[in-house]
Amino acid sequence: MSASPVYLDAATAAPMHPVARQALLAALDDGWADPGKLYTQARRARQLLDAAREATASTLGVRADEVSFTPSGTTAAHGAVLGGLAGRHRVGSTLVHSAIEHSAVLHAAERHVGAGGTASAVPVDRSGRLDLTAWSSAVRAPGVALAALITASHEVGTVQPVAEAAAACADVGVPLYVDAAQSVGRVPVPAGWSVLTASAHKWGGPPGVGVLAVRKGTRWESPWPADERESGRTPGVVNLPAVVAAAASLRAAAADAAAEATRLAPLVDRIRERVAAEVPDVEVVGDPVLRLPHLVTFSCLYVDGEALLHALDRRGFAVSSGSSCTSSTLRPSHVLEAMGVLSHGNVRVSLHRETTEADVERFLTELPNIVAGLRAEAGVVGL
Repeated sequence: MSASPVYLDAATAAPMHPVARQALLAALDDGWADPGKLYTQARRARQLLDAAREATASTLGVRADEVSFTPSGTTAAHGAVLGGLAGRHRVGSTLVHSAIEHSAVLHAAERHVGAGGTASAVPVDRSGRLDLTAWSSAVRAPGVALAALITASHEVGTVQPVAEAAAACADVGVPLYVDAAQSVGRVPVPAGWSVLTASAHKWGGPPGVGVLAVRKGTRWESPWPADERESGRTPGVVNLPAVVAAAASLRAAAADAAAEATRLAPLVDRIRERVAAEVPDVEVVGDPVLRLPHLVTFSCLYVDGEALLHALDRRGFAVSSGSSCTSSTLRPSHVLEAMGVLSHGNVRVSLHRETTEADVERFLTELPNIVAGLRAEAGVVGL
């Protein structure tokens, strides 16, 4: 009898929180009507939407009218970047961003450049942490409309110096957009930002709900065709049952965040130490201290990344890879490339509220033999 599967890819999507499931089922009965209408069912839907917005705003520490719900975290990121640039087009057309932003932000940057704008990527060090000196210089350049910085690397877990980066932006009046997808519901988000986005399925909410928060006073114009919903920030009727579930689970996740961080951080430390000690020719990447409590990434020499993920899956372990060497592009992850670290045989392990110590132990017990077996198949022996 095979062992039960172990899901270790919360950085992509955390298992649905029980609170999300309960809220979703309840809202399916009450939240199907259009909250913009005037009849009884619509007014009930509006009450649910207003309550979800208030709860989300309270958790984020912002005003309710600063929060909008979008169809995904990606849509929120696109809106944050393109809307932030549109709102400041009279100032200039330059977007400053870190070299390790999520692909959603980079794709929005590509769209901006394709339309005649410019983008400036700021490097990171080998641990994946922003070069603050280069950042300060970049945001001071003439014509900078918006700066974008991820709160913590989605691939290696390194926490970015958001407060310091925000201070550099504030000195020159440049608004800062933070992609907080990996942070919200797990660790506090530093102050100083003008625009923030998050994604519900990262904290245990349902997929298909993004959050876009735009601070009062921030020059931001919707890049989408005009629509009166969600303060004009994103078009279309929201998926209200999913939004209600997202808000309920965010409140629950945030309430448990400190305790979960205390529980998971030692397990991540164990993975970092054991993998480095027990798997030859491996590089554990990301900052060993200034990192998210639930995420660890390592790369194995002489191992094909896709083969490693499949081999782990056959043994019941669901993990991800920070390297797109596993795709048809044959290019390493832009994050690992920017850090200048090993990208072959890359594995990202990310824990969640259902992860147990026994799950981690089983993974660590089986990993060395799995890697050794793949290397033997490839003719690499004697390591």
